[in-house]
Amino acid sequence: MRIFLFLLIGFFSQACYGQKLLILGDSLSAAYGMQQHQGWPYLLQQQQTEWQLINASISGETTAGGLARLPALIQQHQPDAILIELGGNDGLRGFNTEMVKSNLADIIKLIQQHNAVPVLMQIRIPPNYGPRYSKQFTEIYPQLAEQYQVPLWPFFMDSIAVNAELMLPDGIHPNSKAQPMISDFVGGLLDALDAG
Repeated sequence: MRIFLFLLIGFFSQACYGQKLLILGDSLSAAYGMQQHQGWPYLLQQQQTEWQLINASISGETTAGGLARLPALIQQHQPDAILIELGGNDGLRGFNTEMVKSNLADIIKLIQQHNAVPVLMQIRIPPNYGPRYSKQFTEIYPQLAEQYQVPLWPFFMDSIAVNAELMLPDGIHPNSKAQPMISDFVGGLLDALDAG
């Protein structure tokens, strides 16, 4: 099945870590265009021992796809927290923002129902989609964070995407040079996360 072909489970024995963070993301977290050991989730795991990182990110994933996969992921891994890094592919395809918001809300509620901490990452899309759509899309995340009282992390691509040397030729995905920077950025946020 597609899930088992692409799912990247934790990097080390569970016994070494206090808490589990499941990363529910798309190509930005799936080491797109490089080896898995070059991606930021793997690099971050090497830097800290408080969390076991379970990378369930899939290139091309949408909010609907993440929502569909989530119940099985929760049952399998029993995470303490889940980082929701989704929405970029929805935005790039011009999906209705209310649908995107509804899917993300359902993801948050499902995580909360299983007594885990949802962590929402702000996602942005390129400005060529027009100011109205871009604004509606960007506002989804703080609105949901406030409504459901969940942490909202800044988008780790904000300082990466503006530097061509840190991007793949497609102008969308971070390259291998950017991965340590993203790892450090997320690591700083993770240090402040308490899922206990």
